[in-house]
Amino acid sequence: MKRAAKRSFANPEVAARKLVELATTIEAVEDGRIHIEKINAPFLYTLKASGSEFKAGIKYAVECGWLELHESGTYVRLIGTSAKAAPAKD
Repeated sequence: MKRAAKRSFANPEVAARKLVELATTIEAVEDGRIHIEKINAPFLYTLKASGSEFKAGIKYAVECGWLELHESGTYVRLIGTSAKAAPAKD
């Protein structure tokens, strides 16, 4: 019998902190915009997270005021200084 592997980003707070951490490493284009695929690709393919973990992480980060998600879903913005402090907790 195979056991399911533990999902590192199953907790939305952990996923959100990692997404904010990724966003802080990306140079924003105009008006502080960070294209969603710039954080989506490393989160899904490098870190091997799932789409539902990505969605839950983005939602949590928006609710906490760390990220602002554009209504089109094409980009995010880091919000305030709390976003820079968010990834510090491990």
